[in-house]
Amino acid sequence: MAKKKRTVRIAHELPRDRRIAIKKALEDHETETRSDWDRENEWKQIRFCRKIIKPGQLRTVEMPLLNVSLGDKWPISVTIIHGKRPGPVVTILGAIHGDELTGTSACTNLLSPKFTGPEGSLNPNTVAGTIRIVPVVNLPGYREKSRYFPDGRDLNRNFPGRSKGSTTSRVASQLWHNLIKSSDVIIDMHSAAKGRSNMPQIRADLSHPESNLLAKAFGIELILDSRPPKGSLRQKANANDIASITYEGGGADLLDQQAVGVAVHGCMNVLRKLKVIPGNPHRPKFRLNAGGSKWLRAGEGGLLDMFVKPGSIVERGDVLATISDPNSPGLLVDIVAPEDGLMICTATNPFVTAGTPVAHFLPVSKHIELIKTQIATDGTLIVSGSLGEPIWREDDEVEEVEVGGEWSVGGVDAEWNIETAADNDDDEDVGETSPQKSAV
Repeated sequence: MAKKKRTVRIAHELPRDRRIAIKKALEDHETETRSDWDRENEWKQIRFCRKIIKPGQLRTVEMPLLNVSLGDKWPISVTIIHGKRPGPVVTILGAIHGDELTGTSACTNLLSPKFTGPEGSLNPNTVAGTIRIVPVVNLPGYREKSRYFPDGRDLNRNFPGRSKGSTTSRVASQLWHNLIKSSDVIIDMHSAAKGRSNMPQIRADLSHPESNLLAKAFGIELILDSRPPKGSLRQKANANDIASITYEGGGADLLDQQAVGVAVHGCMNVLRKLKVIPGNPHRPKFRLNAGGSKWLRAGEGGLLDMFVKPGSIVERGDVLATISDPNSPGLLVDIVAPEDGLMICTATNPFVTAGTPVAHFLPVSKHIELIKTQIATDGTLIVSGSLGEPIWREDDEVEEVEVGGEWSVGGVDAEWNIETAADNDDDEDVGETSPQKSAV
C-alpha cells in the first residue's frame, strides 16, 4: 500500500515586514562550518574561573558574581560537562529572575545521575563539545524569593553590564565576560512573573537565523517571534551573533512539573540537534509561529475566578472567567473568548481592577481543528515532552502555522510589566473584551 503523503500547511499571516525580514535572513544565512568542531581535531582541556576541566570530565565550579574582597561575592555553581570530542559550547541557565524556579528545577534534573551517570545521555565520555549548566544565576534574588537584585534592578535588562556600574550592572558584566560571550548557544529558562502563569513556549527573534533554527530544535508547539527587550541577555547575545532562545513555562514562586518536564525535553532536543549527544531530536506534530496576540482585561474590579488555565483551547463565546464583588452580591461580570484560540498565559492573582490584564490570548480560529487533534481531557494542549518521549518525525512532517498580529506596545509581556505601564496609557484597549453582566 502506498504511503500517504503528508500535507505541510503553511499560513502566511505574520506581519508583512516580519515575514520579509525572516525570509531574507534565512535565505542569506549559510550554516557556518566550524573547523574547530571537527571530530578529528585535537580536543584539549579548558579553564573556567582558574579551574581546569579535562576532556571527558564533569566538574562544578563556583563563579563569583562580584569581584570583592569584603562582603558576599555571591558564588554561583556552574557545572561544566567537557566532552571527549570537539563541539559547540552550550550554556543552559536558570533563575536569572530569582523567583522563577522552572529553569532551576530543569537544570537540577539535567544534572541528576539519570542523565550524567555511566548510562546517561550527558555522560561526559559520550558528549561532543561543552555543556555549561547554571541552575541559579540570580543567587541573592533566589535567596530572597525575589525577581530582582538587592539594588532593585532587573538583571535581564542590564546586559552586557559595566564593571564600574550599579550592583546589577557589575554582575551582568561578570556574567557576560565569563559565561555568555564564550557561548555558541544559550538556552535561558524563565517562568511568568508573579500573579500569572505561562504555558510552555519558546521566544526567539526569528529573523536571527541561528536562533530561528534553535527555537525549532527545542521541539515544542508554540514559538513566539519576539524581538528581545533592550538590555536583555538574548538581545546582547543575538547582537554578538550568539544563538539564544528564551523558554517560558509556569509561574513565579511555584514549580509546575509539566513546565519542568517540557524544559528538560527541549534542552535534550537541542543537544541532539547540535550532535552534542547521540540520538535524533523529537519534533512536534505542528508548530505555531506567533507574531502577535490579544489581551483580555478586566472591565470591572473585584475578585477574579478563572475557569481556564495556561494551554486551554477555547472557542468564541466561552466564559473564561467571572468577576464578582463582595459588596455587590448577586452580580457577576463574565469575560468571554472573543474568538477561537489558545490561552498562552493566565492570571493567578484573584484581585483585579478595571483594566487589569487577566489573560494572554492567541487567536487560532483558522487552525483550531489542527490544534484540537492534540487536546487533553482537561481541554488543554498536550505539549510535546509533557507526557514522555513523543515519536520522532522528519522536519518536513511538521505542520507549520503562522499566527499573525503584533505584540501590544512592542513586546510580548508589555501589558503585564509595571515598567511599561506608562506606555500603555495611550492604547485603545488592545485585546480587551466586552464583559457581559448577568444576575445570579
